Amino acid sequence: MQLTDEERAMADGAQGAAVAAAMDLLVRYGEALGADRLVETNNVCGANVFGSRHVRLLGRGGADLHDTAFARWSLDSDEDLDIPPVAAYSCQLIGPMDIEHPELQHKDADELQAVLDSEAYSARHGIHLLSTCTPYQVGNVPVRGEHCAWMESSAVVYINSVLGARTNTEGRESTGAAMLTRRIPLYGLHLDEHRLATHLVEVGVEVETVRDWGLLGYFLGEAIAEGIPVIDGIATTPDLVRLKHFGAAAASSGDVELYHVPGVTAEARTVEEALAGRSPAATIRYGAAERRVAYERLNAKGDDRHVDLVMIGCPHATIDQIRQVCTLLDGRKVHTESNLWVFTPRAIREVAERNGYADTLRAAGAHLLSDTCPAIGQFVPPGCRVIATDSAKQAHYLPAIMGLQGWFGTTAECVDAAVNGTWEATAP
Repeated sequence: MQLTDEERAMADGAQGAAVAAAMDLLVRYGEALGADRLVETNNVCGANVFGSRHVRLLGRGGADLHDTAFARWSLDSDEDLDIPPVAAYSCQLIGPMDIEHPELQHKDADELQAVLDSEAYSARHGIHLLSTCTPYQVGNVPVRGEHCAWMESSAVVYINSVLGARTNTEGRESTGAAMLTRRIPLYGLHLDEHRLATHLVEVGVEVETVRDWGLLGYFLGEAIAEGIPVIDGIATTPDLVRLKHFGAAAASSGDVELYHVPGVTAEARTVEEALAGRSPAATIRYGAAERRVAYERLNAKGDDRHVDLVMIGCPHATIDQIRQVCTLLDGRKVHTESNLWVFTPRAIREVAERNGYADTLRAAGAHLLSDTCPAIGQFVPPGCRVIATDSAKQAHYLPAIMGLQGWFGTTAECVDAAVNGTWEATAP
């Protein structure tokens, strides 16, 4: 690893032991990846809010427990380090709980206090508590070509593709180290040559609705694994919500971190430009049959049509998605044997409160939550066996994580299921 003079000084302890530990981690990480140098970044999104489980696992006192937790879980260090304020613009991603609704997550007062203490520690160190899987919705909007260090697969694929920023899917340790050093290894999607399309996808059916985009993403993730698709045949311009659901689905069924939709995403005006004159590794066709297969796979975990929980907001819902749910409810009530939970960033929840949408949801018997989701926090209502969602990502993960049956469909179908208590959707 070739270090600059400034980087070598950090590694030698000129800025303290914690920064030296962070540099040591980044050098080891970069060498394992085959990177020959680091790149500067001033945009880091990581996960540095810890619950009581992390504190218990430390099993020792003496030093500040939060310093010790950051050293252990974010810097891979067993030393008791004095953690300085972060050097990079840094944001907290989605976390372990919604501090305003611990009762829905079956969390006691001790766990709530542990999260509150950890949030306060992060805030004191300059980490902005956005607490969402969609930081780009609430103020962190990197520009084209900006080198970032982000966790969270759905956020990574969005900023790489739609915005043209540059990040690999990082982990808690590499983002923690980047916060202190403003550095990340220069490899993968930070480099021009690794951002070219590898697969051509020819779309032969209309892709219009949010469900359509989720199904296309889920199919592509399975079809190309970790390649970079360029998608030909899209007739309309998708909005933020559609691209958000598409990328999240492709990053769930596969490992897609970047895609190109000519004329829509940031880096390719044409298919030829996305491929840079190369032949694709494969040409994949997506038609009605492929769409049906994706739908059937997403609904393969569904059997019982009684729905215990409807979950909206994966990735976290926009303000207009919340408004849509309120409109779909139209004065109706959530079934007494079902639940409707809508998840959004904390900042957007405040807007929803001011707009009256939160009151509408509460009046219907639904809950508006933030900062977490059932897959991250690993919580569902007591006795829950069957969930329904309009998110291909959540339909993929939550049944596997929580051992549940799952249904996938449109937002309207999900709201109807919450009101009726049963799943009555039809395949596309």
